[in-house]
Formats: sequence, structure tokens, C-alpha cells
Amino acid sequence: MEGGFASGSGSGAGADPNAHPDWRSELSEEGRQRIVNKIMETLKRHLPVPVPEGLIELQKIASRFEEKIYNSAFSQKFYFFLEFLEKKQNTSKRMQCRKSFSI
Repeated sequence: MEGGFASGSGSGAGADPNAHPDWRSELSEEGRQRIVNKIMETLKRHLPVPVPEGLIELQKIASRFEEKIYNSAFSQKFYFFLEFLEKKQNTSKRMQCRKSFSI
């Protein structure tokens, strides 16, 4: 399943019956791949791998993680919350880095 996604929308365990039922069909494969790439970049920053086989494994991990979030998200807003959390985490790290250099 390298870089691929499961077919079908999957209702997820915490699905909200009041949520828009078609939000998954509105999300393009490119949008999902963009999220996988961001997850992949985060993994590479925290888990550096010296061999190409390690990068392939990180790609599989990123794809599985995105798929789990995609299938369990009850709305597109919740799915994209993942992207927001990543941006917030990166901002916090930059601020901590600046503080440590200014001391």
C-alpha cells in the first residue's frame, strides 16, 4: 500500500451521524497525499534514517497514520485539525529554539 489509500469512505468508530456524509468524497487524493507528505517530513525530522529502506518504511508509517485519521475523522474539519496541530507544534519549536539562542 505504498502511498495508496484504502478505498471506501469508512465510517470510523467515532463517526458523527450529523456530520456531512460526503466529506471524504470531496477530499482529493492530492490533498490526502499532501497530508502524508507533511507527516513524512515530521517523521524524518524526528527519526532520521541512514538507508533508503528506512525511508520506505517511514512512508508506509505516514500513509497508515493518515489513513487511520481519515477513516476515524467524523468531519473534514477534524481531519484538517491534524494539519493545524502540526503547524502549531512547528511554531512552538521555533520559539523554543530562539529562546535558547538568546540566553
